[in-house]
Amino acid sequence: MKITIRLAEVDDISELKKLITESVTHLSANYYTLKQINSGLLHVFGVDTQLIQDGTYFIAERENQIVGAGGWSKRETLYGGDQRKADQPDPLLDPRTEPARIRAFYIHPRFSRQGVGTMILQACEDAARAAGFKRVELAATLPGEPFYSAHGYQKAEEIPIETPDGESLATFRMTRFL
Repeated sequence: MKITIRLAEVDDISELKKLITESVTHLSANYYTLKQINSGLLHVFGVDTQLIQDGTYFIAERENQIVGAGGWSKRETLYGGDQRKADQPDPLLDPRTEPARIRAFYIHPRFSRQGVGTMILQACEDAARAAGFKRVELAATLPGEPFYSAHGYQKAEEIPIETPDGESLATFRMTRFL
């Protein structure tokens, strides 16, 4: 299985939306209720176009099909797609004193546990390191926490994400030195 990694482009957004729905719906089913998943898809999980514009969002492809995506950010936002940010400012971080963010990882269910996420994570960490960051942090969902733990990330605190319709998604802030 030949997987290639490339930077996402605006033209990828419609396919990314499909990937996000597939990934969240299937890979979260053993961790969150259907109501939590649907609420998360509506209010939290989605494409963050700022990552694409910044050139920090990667796509994994196999035979021209998007099988995974994930990015890193030099901005303050820790999690969430465009619908979560609501046109709020997203200031740049100082790589000398603040950690970069690992953001928006979604793997197609047929390609989970096959190294796709690891390839994307390596590309993100390498790019953040090249930009001068010495630490990274993220908000891991329950299905993502074992993946990040296996890659050396440490839990710092639980972060419940409250949605406008009254659902709550358990996540963990996790950190790692590069």
